[in-house]
Amino acid sequence: MTAWLFSALGLLILLLAGDALVRGAVNLSLRLGVPALIVSLTIVAFGTSAPELLIAISAIKENAPGIALGNVVGSNTANILLVLGLPALLATLHTSECNSRKNYLFMLIASVLFIGLAFCGVFNLISGAILLTALALVLANAIREAHAHRKACGEACAEDDELESLEEADPDMPYWKVAVYLILGLVGLPMGAHLLVENATMIAQHYGVSDTVIGLTLIAVGTSLPELATTVMAALRRQADVALGNVIGSNMFNLLAIVGIATLFGNIPVDPEFLRFDLWVMLGSSLLLAPFVFFKQDITRIWGLILTLLYVFYIAILLA
Repeated sequence: MTAWLFSALGLLILLLAGDALVRGAVNLSLRLGVPALIVSLTIVAFGTSAPELLIAISAIKENAPGIALGNVVGSNTANILLVLGLPALLATLHTSECNSRKNYLFMLIASVLFIGLAFCGVFNLISGAILLTALALVLANAIREAHAHRKACGEACAEDDELESLEEADPDMPYWKVAVYLILGLVGLPMGAHLLVENATMIAQHYGVSDTVIGLTLIAVGTSLPELATTVMAALRRQADVALGNVIGSNMFNLLAIVGIATLFGNIPVDPEFLRFDLWVMLGSSLLLAPFVFFKQDITRIWGLILTLLYVFYIAILLA
């Protein structure tokens, strides 16, 4: 029971510290004159994935690599089936109004690249370099498109749009407050990651399941909670583009950045079960988005129910 409580505490610290780090880094960058565009494409993206990254690094250091890989693969599956499925039960996601084809294709390419590297049996420095190179290309494309939008819209208009998209933005935040946010984030993240990984490993040992299964279930769902909260609010506000973009961007970043950076701290061996089952579930879940992206279909309540039930079925298979 104690291990469950400490796991929950570790997860809570992680989520709060990740949010604090994003707020501090965003507002420090704006105070220093860094354009909102660069802040949104880099600092926010890295900051919101900080809990997953710290979990991966902590898991490698504590000799539980199954948690590192399970968290990434499990989070990506949960992001599609659960993070899109549950909000769609509350309100139809009008994805027919979205234009996310290019980013969706990038996500599929990232998924195939990730699976291909996994079949090498281990994610090492070479694998990490390939993933981080792909991430750099994606970010370069995003910056190029954003600059094109600036030219079409006008500099002032584009800057206002970018600031509005940054919920954490307060360009006038005093430096002492920025410092408090940064300190809370930088201290809380490693503390929360250590607590969560250590106690999740104890839970795995107690119930006789692998750390891989714990990473795919308990930790993956926990670290997907921020995306779920964002998507629920987007569904209620009829902002389907935010919901879909949030999931696609998060999945792409998980695959390319989290594992890519984590390999700098040690090799991540791939459990054969990933190659037989979990990676294909992740890819199959990604392909389920094709009708909503390419054929202008809405994610209705029926689809929400189907996606959610598929996720429940997947978890049942893992725990069985």
